[in-house]
Amino acid sequence: MFYVDLTPEHLALQEKVRAFIAEHVIPVAKHYDRTGEFPLPILQEAAQAGLLNYAVPKEYGGPGLDALSIAIISEELGYGCVGIGMAMNGNTLSSYPVLIAGNDEQKKRWYQYLHEGKLVAFALTEPGAGSDAAAVETTAVRDGDEYVINGSKCFCTTGGYASAMVVFASTDRSQGHRGLSAFIVEADRPGVSVGKEEHKMGIRASQTVEVLFRNVRIPKENLLGREGEGFRIAMQTLDSGRISVAAMAVGLGRRALEATIDFVNRYQRGGRPLAKSQYYQFRIADLGTALENARNLVYKASYLKDAGRPFTKEAAMAKTYATDTAMQIAAAAVEIMGPYGYMKDSPVEKLMRDVKVMQIYEGTNQIQRIVISRQLMGK
Repeated sequence: MFYVDLTPEHLALQEKVRAFIAEHVIPVAKHYDRTGEFPLPILQEAAQAGLLNYAVPKEYGGPGLDALSIAIISEELGYGCVGIGMAMNGNTLSSYPVLIAGNDEQKKRWYQYLHEGKLVAFALTEPGAGSDAAAVETTAVRDGDEYVINGSKCFCTTGGYASAMVVFASTDRSQGHRGLSAFIVEADRPGVSVGKEEHKMGIRASQTVEVLFRNVRIPKENLLGREGEGFRIAMQTLDSGRISVAAMAVGLGRRALEATIDFVNRYQRGGRPLAKSQYYQFRIADLGTALENARNLVYKASYLKDAGRPFTKEAAMAKTYATDTAMQIAAAAVEIMGPYGYMKDSPVEKLMRDVKVMQIYEGTNQIQRIVISRQLMGK
């Protein structure tokens, strides 16, 4: 049996974030989706509300929120707008490598960016290295007291606005994933530049860019952990990030389900209210049950992380099931609403576009099934 009872502190946090989303995100989400503008004003408001630095531990001046609290925040962000939510949540994902492997001096430097309301980024994916981290071609070559980084990263969230980023590069190409290392790279260093900005089907409020590194010199003190530990750092980071992705999917699914219920309650076909039809009643019952199951998986993965227990399998399960469920609910919402759901001014058209990428990023759901099966089968 597993059950999580939210504490008064958790409920207060939920209400705080819910109020922020209602005031600052929902009224303008369609504007940012339509224009593709980066929601910098909202991020500035979020920084003032303490919603950009919640990954900072208490000993470094932050709130030190537990994994369940971060999941609660992420669900509300997903309810409001996944694109804006990704831009806000990027600071948390990007900070996990520093939390996992950083020394005291590195943490102080990194967390200062978050205290000042600045953005940071996570740079792992490359054109030829998505789910296969061993294929990373970006290199970091030791030169005296420095490393020289050359290569490129793609699909980097908020990379064009980041003050610093965690960059994964190979320090020994002959070792495959065992030669991967992680570095802090300040964005204003000579040789760092932003390349192509992607134009996406969904999450259009979240900036996605290519980042280029040409003979970028960084001090050896910017190495996180030791050489060759980058793969472990990346995998542990993504385990935590997948809980947030799953929670955001629950939020989006909740939004789509609420819109569907509202439509069914208001509309008639053939003079009969849709809400009186068992067809719609049963579909909504099934979707609501799946959504509740998804939330429970998120909460269980969060609980295990907070308890210091292994949670790789549970994070992968939560990410896979929650994002698949959110896709199912969004698609059902469009289908049930018919032409009303398909139009640009529909409350669910954007949700269906936004949710698709959640089955893809931070490890595709196909990769997650490999992770889950290996955990279950002991391979």
